[in-house]
Amino acid sequence: MTRVGAVARAGTDDDDPGASRQGIQSVEIAMTVLTALEQGAGPMSLTQIAHASGMGASKAHRYLVSLGRAGLVAQSRSTGLYDMGPALRRLGAESLRRMDEVGLVSEYIPGLRDRTGHAVNLAVWGDAGPVIVRWDYGSYALPITVRVGATMPMLASSVGRVYLTHLPATLTAPVVRAQVASAADEERSDREVARIVEEVRRRGYALTSGGVVPGVASLAAPVFTTGESLPLVVALALPAREATDAVVDEVAVALLETTAAMSAELGHVAAAAPTRRRA
Repeated sequence: MTRVGAVARAGTDDDDPGASRQGIQSVEIAMTVLTALEQGAGPMSLTQIAHASGMGASKAHRYLVSLGRAGLVAQSRSTGLYDMGPALRRLGAESLRRMDEVGLVSEYIPGLRDRTGHAVNLAVWGDAGPVIVRWDYGSYALPITVRVGATMPMLASSVGRVYLTHLPATLTAPVVRAQVASAADEERSDREVARIVEEVRRRGYALTSGGVVPGVASLAAPVFTTGESLPLVVALALPAREATDAVVDEVAVALLETTAAMSAELGHVAAAAPTRRRA
């Protein structure tokens, strides 16, 4: 086949809806090289990239050359190691600039509400503590709802407890001190914070019952972001009478699966579990 014929055929394939759904394999392979660089967390040699991307060194080198021409990969003249290129850094910076974290996460909230039947709320960190920015009603009647814009208590609410666990004390301690009545209460709160943090880390979520609204139980979990942004928190509110161990376990699974998907949507990469090295 002549080159003109090959181009014509390629154009025909591109117009075919079936071919469009199939995608372009070479682009997908190139992404494995970029993913290897991302997960390498620093400059890498050709051998390391080839191993991490599951291809031979000569094939990996050809992809690196093409990615380098596009500015997506750069090779150090002094060490010969490869790293992310200037075009990739620009793409990353622009992606972060455009990202509406609350908007992206909010798209998952109706699905979580429908899956569990319970009210879902979303919180962000404000100057005086966690602030509710969205509340979706569930199928179960609650004695009261928390209005959008309300600031939640740090110790009594599940949302506050998640922030206690996942934010540095330099941010949370002043807010906790502002919410306690006396020095004696502050001393007790320090012990309570340590207990809460241990419990939330062990479970992966915070659970409260009647802490903010009598008769209402709440489960909350973090949504991790990328870069230096503070996490968001998603919480489910349900009647305390419905919060049996079996229901809590079922709701917690739905909550943690959804917040994990939200975190991935925002570009967060979960840390791998540590591996035990052989002696």
